[in-house]
Amino acid sequence: MMLAWVTAQDGIGIHLNEGEPLDNRIEAAKGGDRRALARLLTSIENGELRFSEPHSDGSEWKILALTGPPGVGKSCLLDRMLHEWVDHGLRVAVLAVDPSSPRSGGALLGDRVRMSVVDDDIKKKSVYLRSVATRKTSGSVPLVVRDMAFCLLQVGWDKVIIETVGAGQSEVRCAAVADRIVLVEGPARGDGVQAEKAGLLELADAVIVNKSDLDGAQRHANELRESLHLGHEDAPDVHLVSALYGDGVAEASSMLLTLEQSMRAGRARWRERLLSHHERLLLEHPEFDSLLMKIEEGLMSFEDAYAQLRDGNE
Repeated sequence: MMLAWVTAQDGIGIHLNEGEPLDNRIEAAKGGDRRALARLLTSIENGELRFSEPHSDGSEWKILALTGPPGVGKSCLLDRMLHEWVDHGLRVAVLAVDPSSPRSGGALLGDRVRMSVVDDDIKKKSVYLRSVATRKTSGSVPLVVRDMAFCLLQVGWDKVIIETVGAGQSEVRCAAVADRIVLVEGPARGDGVQAEKAGLLELADAVIVNKSDLDGAQRHANELRESLHLGHEDAPDVHLVSALYGDGVAEASSMLLTLEQSMRAGRARWRERLLSHHERLLLEHPEFDSLLMKIEEGLMSFEDAYAQLRDGNE
């Protein structure tokens, strides 16, 4: 299988498996050809192509992870915010991560049905939505998402939003992908201590409590503020919104555009990035599947298989 690396400065003449020059496809994607862009992202998913991180002065974020437990209204809230950002003249791409079945490997990939912005004939030109299956990664954010985000930025999209699965503690892996992390919470989610157990509050740059129209939302927001300020001088802000009625959405959308990175969780973020990189090296080892089969059939011990994977990457 061919693997091509692309940087922001590349003007390369590599041909992908279909025979089309890679630089032609990149130029077409830059010119607004969504089919060419979709094929680029598919090549990344298939392991044929990688994009390196584009240059950034670090003054503003380019990739934002929107994460939180299932049922808090992440997709509906994101749809509202996309309307706001497009009205500000931004072109925003969304990578919506969908969980894959551990048995079949299939995924629903149905996030588009929740996004009314893609039905707006004018605004949909400034929004790109791509569903991504988690496949065989252990965390909720697949390893290819970072490369896909870099690709979207290099072909001209202003911001990339990663909407994660919302599957508990594995959500911290989004730290290996995003410049900023926004945690979405909702009422009836327990107290602040329970939220801390999810492992996301310590990484979040901002917290949004959705469904402010429901009883208990204000109380939950207050509990989160108390929990966040315990021992933290630079605790992230907590904002109340209602994606259903639009209350507070404009203010939250504007706040996120200028959101600064929290300094209290730098070590934890780099830890997740190192773990993500290590996981990628193991999963992309050419013998990974065959070694997994040998373990399953009792032909090799776990320790020997891991040593072979590890040594092959040194």
